[in-house]
Amino acid sequence: MNRERVAVASGVFVTLCVMGAFAILSSTMSKTPVLNPFSVALGTPEGWSGWVAAASTIPGILVSLPAASLSDIYGRRKFLLFAGFVFASAPFMYLLIGVWWQLILVRFYHGFATAIFVPVAEASVAELFPLKKGERISLFTAATYVGRLVAPLLGAAILAATNSGIHYTSFNVLYLVVSAAGVTAFVMSLLFFTQRRHETVVSKEKPANVIRNMFSGWRAIVLNRGAVTVSLIQACQYYAYGAIDFFLTGYLTVYLQYNILIPGFIGTCVLLVALFVRPYVGRLSDRIGRRKPIILGCLISALPLLVIPFITNFVILILLAIVYGFGFATVTAATSPLICEVMPEGMTGTSMGFLDTTMDIGQTMGPIISGYVLASTLGYTGVFPSLAAVILFGGIVLALSRGVGLKQETE
Repeated sequence: MNRERVAVASGVFVTLCVMGAFAILSSTMSKTPVLNPFSVALGTPEGWSGWVAAASTIPGILVSLPAASLSDIYGRRKFLLFAGFVFASAPFMYLLIGVWWQLILVRFYHGFATAIFVPVAEASVAELFPLKKGERISLFTAATYVGRLVAPLLGAAILAATNSGIHYTSFNVLYLVVSAAGVTAFVMSLLFFTQRRHETVVSKEKPANVIRNMFSGWRAIVLNRGAVTVSLIQACQYYAYGAIDFFLTGYLTVYLQYNILIPGFIGTCVLLVALFVRPYVGRLSDRIGRRKPIILGCLISALPLLVIPFITNFVILILLAIVYGFGFATVTAATSPLICEVMPEGMTGTSMGFLDTTMDIGQTMGPIISGYVLASTLGYTGVFPSLAAVILFGGIVLALSRGVGLKQETE
């Protein structure tokens, strides 16, 4: 029986990893590095550029927590299926865009896919492997990083080969490739129809009781100091990541006049480092605790951002990107398992949903606020150091929070 359970868990895990790789390939290629030049080609006003970048993260604020909490009650499968549908349908809508404000609407709809998929999938992995949460969640995230890794270079190569940069319709070929990856993710999600044993919890309660229990869980997590601390750190990391993901392309191609392939290559370097670092840091944090990796990662990821706006050399920019990617992966490998540990059993989905909600708040606010900083007299010399300050703030909060992340270190 135990062997059968292990086989089922392994099958679900592999399905989640493959679906995640194609889903994130699709969603990442829809924005990196295409979103910035696509937005420019549509004539987006500079003050609205941050909203273009942030539109896809707003759904995470709205639905990550409710979806993940309801998946604790009704099971994970149907939520994964719905996320797969959005991954498949959203990319085709980019082909219909004719004015800049429509891009914001399409990005908003596309954001529902990742907002639902990531916390529900991570909750599934945490439940499947309760004694190896850090390692397995990191392996799942590494699988999604394969998609993130391929996307910038593939997208940049397609743009370089097919895009004249003159008219927004020149981006259609790329978004057809994005659509193909999204459809593949949806096909993988259909496999959950054959994996019903993956549904560990299915509620038959009345809707009023379900809503009452859901709000009770939200209240418990908001009042949990450890969960709030971990989520704040995640928000700070993604505040910076969301802004870097969008504005680094503009810095390299507009300010430094580099070819569009360069930001794609640098973005790939960041994700390549994260791909290899996360599983090892996740396993290490299972052994020594989460606190040390998170604090060290905050320091490492902040330092390169202080000097990027003063560097024009390509090789040095690559090295700085690698250092940033290492620090970013070190922090995020430990935050997901940590929030599961500071909350009671049975609230795994709610914990992951809360973490992803605060993450999306950060990832939404980062580009918006950085857009206003860029439009000021500070320009890029104000954008990147301000992101470093936010990351360091998160590390300081954890350093001053006694007991958070120490559970495993003292066992």
